[in-house]
Amino acid sequence: MQPLWKTGLLVALLAAVSQAALPVAALARSPYTGQNPDTVLITPSGQVLDFVPEQGSVMISRDRMGRTILVDHYGNLVATEMPATMVYGRPNGNRNSSDYYPPAPSGGGYDDEDMTTGGIPQDQPVQRRQLDPQQSDATDTSAYDNAEALPARPSTGMSPSTGAPSTLGSSGKAKPEITALQVFLAREGFSPGAIDGHMGMNVQKALEAWQQKTGETLNPNDTDAIMERLRMNGGLPFTTYTITAADAAGPYVAQIPEDYSLKAAMPSLGYTSTTEMLAEKFHMDEGYLKSINPGVDFTVPGSTVKVVNVGQPHSGRVARIVADKARKQVLAYGEDGQLITAYPASIGSSDTPSPSGTVQVQRVAFDPGYTYNPKVNFQQAGNDKVLNIPPGPNGPVGTVWIALSKPTYGIHGTPEPSKIGRTQSHGCIRLTNWDATELAKMVQPGVTVEFVD
Repeated sequence: MQPLWKTGLLVALLAAVSQAALPVAALARSPYTGQNPDTVLITPSGQVLDFVPEQGSVMISRDRMGRTILVDHYGNLVATEMPATMVYGRPNGNRNSSDYYPPAPSGGGYDDEDMTTGGIPQDQPVQRRQLDPQQSDATDTSAYDNAEALPARPSTGMSPSTGAPSTLGSSGKAKPEITALQVFLAREGFSPGAIDGHMGMNVQKALEAWQQKTGETLNPNDTDAIMERLRMNGGLPFTTYTITAADAAGPYVAQIPEDYSLKAAMPSLGYTSTTEMLAEKFHMDEGYLKSINPGVDFTVPGSTVKVVNVGQPHSGRVARIVADKARKQVLAYGEDGQLITAYPASIGSSDTPSPSGTVQVQRVAFDPGYTYNPKVNFQQAGNDKVLNIPPGPNGPVGTVWIALSKPTYGIHGTPEPSKIGRTQSHGCIRLTNWDATELAKMVQPGVTVEFVD
């Protein structure tokens, strides 16, 4: 039986993280004929605007949260007015947004050739990529799977779990003990998907992959042992984060339409809220992030929120990738044949299966756009024309596209990370945005990708 004091300790640690938040002072109305000493202008990139726009060059408006904003005559956001105390009065208040949004490489990734949307060379025949919408299978995505051992996978060398079956999470309520296990696996390089405090199949698959690599056995019910491992590798599973002016300013989009023609008309497919952005930053389910921060206003700079402490992204050189269709998992191996990382994935469906056999990575595109062609892709709504859909984390292929040598197929991100491993795809390999980004930085053209049944 798990010691009650340990469970109580975890719950206490979760509750002890501060929820302090300071109210934002009323924003002053400024004609911008001179700098208001009580406010500063924050650009969409998160920097303090160091000049006052010339009169007539911008228009003064309000965003949907009531903040004063400056927009140019094309409707583009120039800056958001924020209280100066919220920026200069806090040690973490005046950071460059690159701390929060790592810059994407220009062009298409590893190639120097001139690139068009999605990293397709302009001087070569265009190969339209297979889109990968969120098509549900028979799995009920509104509930979390009960954990059970997965079948052995001889093709990948995976073996059934040798640890005790998990008894955590059976009530359907998120638990900090499970979060601790998810954080441990994430730090070890074995992604549980979106961290949510539930013991599902993604967690079980990650645990089995970790056991395969290390040769160790970890009982998911032994919270004491998990906490000891966390203590030796990064500390407590929860930490705090102070929302910055850049976080609050965005820019964010009001909503993401389903229709691709409406998507194509948008300037970007960015985040819709601070909570969505922070959930991806800390590899969390957005609903879980909100649930452990009751009453917190995520739009207020200076607010302190509870988040999970997943550590730094993994690095290395991947030589071989195995896409296991049955397990819905991607496994990355090094040049020495040793398993490096594993990620939950959505891989194909019975109607639109993923390819079989071995292909190669051709190129990598960060922050890719997507070209929808109804003659090559599937029919979406009533769209019968080619559409260029802008990039963004809520784009059809998320924040990364790893093109494969089989035309139209690739490994990519997703706008719905909490559905990874619980839905099917239209043939491609879909990962969470953060997992796809981590993998993309470890591969190069020529890396083999083997699809196994």
